[in-house]
Amino acid sequence: MSDTQNVPSNGLSYKQAGVDIDAGNALVEAIKPAVRSTRRPGADAEIGGFGGLFDLKAAGFKDPVLVAANDGVGTKLRIAIETGRHSTIGIDLVAMCVNDIIVQGAEPLFFLDYFATGKLDVAVGTAIVEGIAEGCRIAGCALIGGETAEMPGLYSGKDYDLAGFSVGAAERGTLLPRADLAPGDVLVALASSGVHSNGFSLVRKIVDVSGIDWYLDAPFEPGRTLAEALLTPTRIYVKPLLSALRAGLPIKALAHITGGGFIDNIPRVLTDSVAAHVDLSSISPPKVFGWLSRVGGMAEREMLRTFNCGVGMLAVIAQDQAAALVDHLNAEGERATIVGELRPRDGEPVTFSGALKL
Repeated sequence: MSDTQNVPSNGLSYKQAGVDIDAGNALVEAIKPAVRSTRRPGADAEIGGFGGLFDLKAAGFKDPVLVAANDGVGTKLRIAIETGRHSTIGIDLVAMCVNDIIVQGAEPLFFLDYFATGKLDVAVGTAIVEGIAEGCRIAGCALIGGETAEMPGLYSGKDYDLAGFSVGAAERGTLLPRADLAPGDVLVALASSGVHSNGFSLVRKIVDVSGIDWYLDAPFEPGRTLAEALLTPTRIYVKPLLSALRAGLPIKALAHITGGGFIDNIPRVLTDSVAAHVDLSSISPPKVFGWLSRVGGMAEREMLRTFNCGVGMLAVIAQDQAAALVDHLNAEGERATIVGELRPRDGEPVTFSGALKL
């Protein structure tokens, strides 16, 4: 049999193979206004070239150290895909990257995204990138480029995946964590907006167990559907924390509470000589965590190792500066509270007292 026997007489095209170049071009044009809205010193935020440019000198840096981070949104995407709610998932993508940069005392400068799907829907793609641009505006970084990949046969139906990449900078000698962590230093918690973007494989399992439809009222938040409530975007802490650092508040360390919760994330910024002690009774978790705990029958320690439980970010600061930091962060629109302290390490790197208010 000839290899060309089943080939159409007019030849095959890329579009017949499932990839629509015209749709990709239409998406680029549709997102240009959102991309331009993220301009900042150092970047003109234009797209269409082979690479994005950033001018560190124009951004005001003299002797910078670059800090890079990348992440995704995880299976929270599944809720967006199944319910057709795509407008905020891009904020999550940016948040997961830029929050990892600010914890090192660096300012996020620019962002790039990767959007892969089986069949490109321009309206969906536009909503996603507009969310990414919104996240960049909240963080103060420029969206300078990205990649849209249409890959039929690898993704089915309306499925898509997202990855994000951000680069920031700090002046040499100012990176966190500092080496002078000491017993008596205070833990200051910044409240989360909800589940953020970790633990959603378990969240979706609990939703299955509950039998509640995505479009019904959330049991923990009447007036919003379950999908709306669970898709609440990850809080971005960049500007309030940069403000505190630039005001001279001597933050010693910052921990982004993501996958692994308190138990796995706090030790990442501690020295070997100190342990973090958290008073769980001082934390006020959003009601979603109580619902997840009850319906999922989850033990408190499992909650603490899976979810942020109401704390999206932790700062470590000397005791005599803690009240000033709390006041500054609250004035910047955060909900900051003192939730614990550092102690000499004698065993586990993180210990707890009290109980979560679930």
